[in-house]
Amino acid sequence: MPVGTFDAWDAAVLITILVISALIGIYYRYTGGKQRTTQEYLMADQSMTTFPVSFSLMASFMSAISLMGVSNESYEFGTIFCVINIAYVLSTPIAAYFFLPVFYRMRTTSVYEYLERRFGQATRLSASLAFTVQMVLYMGIALYAPALALEAVTGIHRSMAIVVIGLVCTFYSTLGGLKAVLITDVFQSFLMFAAIYAVIAVSAIKAGGFAAIWEVAVERGRVNFIEFSLDPTVRHTWWSLIIGGMVTYLSLYGVNQTQVQRLLSVRNLKSAQSALWWNLPILGMLSFSTIFSGLSIFYYYRDCDPVLKGRIDKRDQIMPLFALETMGQYPGLCGLFVSGIFSASLSTISSAVTSLSAVTLEDYLKPLYKAIFKRTLIDSKSTMPTKIVACIFGLLCIGLAFVAGSMGGVLQASLTIFGVVGGPLLAIFTLGVCTTRSNQRGVLLGFLVSLIVSFWMGFGGPKPKPVTLEFSTAGCENATAVMARAIELSSKSSGVVIEPDYFWLYRISYLWLSVIGFLIAVVVGYGSSIVLAHFGKAENAEIYLDKSRKQLDYDLFAPMLSRRWRRHEEEQDQTAQDETLTKLTEQ
Repeated sequence: MPVGTFDAWDAAVLITILVISALIGIYYRYTGGKQRTTQEYLMADQSMTTFPVSFSLMASFMSAISLMGVSNESYEFGTIFCVINIAYVLSTPIAAYFFLPVFYRMRTTSVYEYLERRFGQATRLSASLAFTVQMVLYMGIALYAPALALEAVTGIHRSMAIVVIGLVCTFYSTLGGLKAVLITDVFQSFLMFAAIYAVIAVSAIKAGGFAAIWEVAVERGRVNFIEFSLDPTVRHTWWSLIIGGMVTYLSLYGVNQTQVQRLLSVRNLKSAQSALWWNLPILGMLSFSTIFSGLSIFYYYRDCDPVLKGRIDKRDQIMPLFALETMGQYPGLCGLFVSGIFSASLSTISSAVTSLSAVTLEDYLKPLYKAIFKRTLIDSKSTMPTKIVACIFGLLCIGLAFVAGSMGGVLQASLTIFGVVGGPLLAIFTLGVCTTRSNQRGVLLGFLVSLIVSFWMGFGGPKPKPVTLEFSTAGCENATAVMARAIELSSKSSGVVIEPDYFWLYRISYLWLSVIGFLIAVVVGYGSSIVLAHFGKAENAEIYLDKSRKQLDYDLFAPMLSRRWRRHEEEQDQTAQDETLTKLTEQ
């Protein structure tokens, strides 16, 4: 049952912002090269500057699920999640100087083309299919989750929200291509910041300043930064947040089609690396702001938790509830907040649509066309099929959002798939750019074993529910009845199985899933490659430029390793020449 509705000002703000997003798509459809080539449509003619790309990298990463989820994280569990920003700092140079130069040298539309050059077509197809399934399922949840949360408290029907967001996003993504998506991402990024800062500002006004919010957070145990436990079943520790955060970050910013496609749209490698570095403070600013917004909301509900009171069913809905209750006195402010949440969904879905259309064209349509017609699909004839594919993916996203609404298990499944696929995919690329002995059969075996284990850990159960910090109902009206409801909810959430009886692997923190998947794929992939090569069951001819297999293709490897191997090869050649010269002199 919704607790409130939008007024005319709120609706006007939301409609205006959606119209602006659509107009950006129209503008880029009829300006510049008018999206006549796939180079412009999918890669923005590699003419973009650092500024829009850096914002787009952040917007693609921070979906509406992340925006409301991180805020709720600090509301329920405290501030320790901010430690993950250390992982972002440590991972950025690896993504910028280890992986990005390899893709930039190849200038490919699909990052999975690298895997074909390095290992073979089967590896490219396997990784591409895993990415496609991952992103298609995630699009549905990225659209459905905020629509569900907003419906619960604002009265905006989820079906209307799903259709409007989905159609607007499909419209400007299909019409304007990557340029339109990048520019709307910048616009939508500012709206995301506006939504978060609106929450903080309203709470600060009611609290009489930021100090009061912080004091209550400290007093109620929400400010917690110290957790160095080595126990992998502890939900958040410094180790899980930093190590797990690094694998997650690199799987997104290092080798993910969505992000690499944006980085390849700039003029040169230096600009692409700058975009990654500029994304870091933008992402960090939004992360810390979102965490503080959770503390701000906690201040407002510190003595009467709305879940315990029965006003909402899940705490994921608490941010929209807060906005509706506190922003109504400011005309249009609640509409601005909802626009920020919608913008987070728009940026994520549009990013998925453009990346999926690029992968479909390069990894599926072009090889299929060549196999059927025995010739290459030229660029001028591939733009329209790509636009049709983008439109299909956008409409598919809307359909999946409705399916997710009727099948509750799909929600958790989609989020789990997004997490468990990232580690194994990162492992394939890592083995490719870092080793010369990895071969296709070994890597595929490691990838398969890793996916099986990761999906087992991700989908297996039952799993214990995370233990939240304490909430109060002392300030609620009819506090006795509310307390009775709180006790009832607590007894239901505790379940009939105590924590020690859960299978150990099901109790491991979700942050370790991608790490375990990554390690299994690396160890099994590299080890089996050596064993298969030893018995003559696999070879690695793809990494050589000559038939004698002496000249490595250094473009396939990370720059620092390439330089080292090249120097070693030159030293060997020089030594061989010196020895030959010495023998000739002695004769």
